[in-house]
Amino acid sequence: MKKHHFLTALLLISALETAALFFFAFHDTNDTQDSVLVNEAVQAVQADWENMKSHQNPTALDYTVLGLDGSVLFKTTSGLSESINSAVIHRDTILDIRADGAVAGKIIINNDSSQSFQSKKQNICLLLSAALFLQCGICIIYTAHLDRTIVKPFEKLKGFAERIAEGNFDIPLEMDRKNLFGAFTESFDIMRSELKKARMAEAQANASKNELVARLSHDIKTPVASIKAASEVGAALADNEKTKNNYLQIILKADQINTLITNLFSAALEELQQLSAAPEDVDSKELVTILENSNYLHLAKIPDIPDCILYTDKLRLQQVFDNLFTNSHKYAGTEINVSISQDSRFLTASIQDHGGGVSQEDLPRLKERFWRGSNTKNVEGAGLGLYISDYLMKEMKGGLTMENGKNGLKATVKIPLSGTI
Repeated sequence: MKKHHFLTALLLISALETAALFFFAFHDTNDTQDSVLVNEAVQAVQADWENMKSHQNPTALDYTVLGLDGSVLFKTTSGLSESINSAVIHRDTILDIRADGAVAGKIIINNDSSQSFQSKKQNICLLLSAALFLQCGICIIYTAHLDRTIVKPFEKLKGFAERIAEGNFDIPLEMDRKNLFGAFTESFDIMRSELKKARMAEAQANASKNELVARLSHDIKTPVASIKAASEVGAALADNEKTKNNYLQIILKADQINTLITNLFSAALEELQQLSAAPEDVDSKELVTILENSNYLHLAKIPDIPDCILYTDKLRLQQVFDNLFTNSHKYAGTEINVSISQDSRFLTASIQDHGGGVSQEDLPRLKERFWRGSNTKNVEGAGLGLYISDYLMKEMKGGLTMENGKNGLKATVKIPLSGTI
């Protein structure tokens, strides 16, 4: 049933109720008696006055005949007034009965207008009750119709919006073209389709960008390695100290470029979900070699390493320490203190320079991607070293924390022991 059918039915019922109310409010009770019938009744009683026991009522009126002493001589039915006083209260018609030219008694003609009006009132009340019941039924049906065609579609639209906000573009919005919101919901589903296309295009563009970065990073590493190798040969063959130092500077810069390229390459691989670690059991003596490789400027003294079995990926751990030592070389350029400790679960390596550390505002953000502190303005870098190191340590079930130590920035690397993970 369409909405105009509901409204038409409600209007008709309201008009019926209004008409009944007006009839009830302005109806005239018309309590006057029919004079012809009254006169006929009086004539019949006077004719039978001498023998009222055999009197027959020739009219449709109900009446009571009283003698002069107030006795009841005749009644057409029970429940009628039997005295002048009760007749006055009931608004009955009271007339004289004459016999031989004198008043012989009274006739009280019953006033039935109140009974008639009461009957009509009951009928009107029944009619209004039926109309009200029907009206309530129509309202209930119309409410259910509104719930089905308006409320529930809006509830579905709410759930649809939540899925879109969560990035779920695969579930379409159900539509009912027969209801009011059919075209409305169809527009939202078209929006979902377009957003899905845009998100897929964006993901494809990002993947292409990351693949390009990864490919270029890999390609650049080859000529850098050649430059470094040639510089190492040149330094070995140099015939004076100045030339040798120049070659060593080239080697140092090549190492810095190689570290930056490695970080960019790793970040691109991570976005492509290809940067992973494969931890395995490694003798702790291998950590000495890893630390010596990272300490290429020989600014740190490598302490003794406790004998134990580590659970780590040597290649990824080397990358982590390379990043930490390179950061210290670039931003502090001071002596580096390395300390080693061991507990029941981890071997901990702490690396601290003497560069004074970083501000408290910068400290919580050091491991954020592409973020560089306020002390790095004149130093080359991409802001990826600590981010990648933190990511790799998590992949190896370890941890990396950064804090301001007594003399400078302190990096603490926690390497799991075998059998504790």
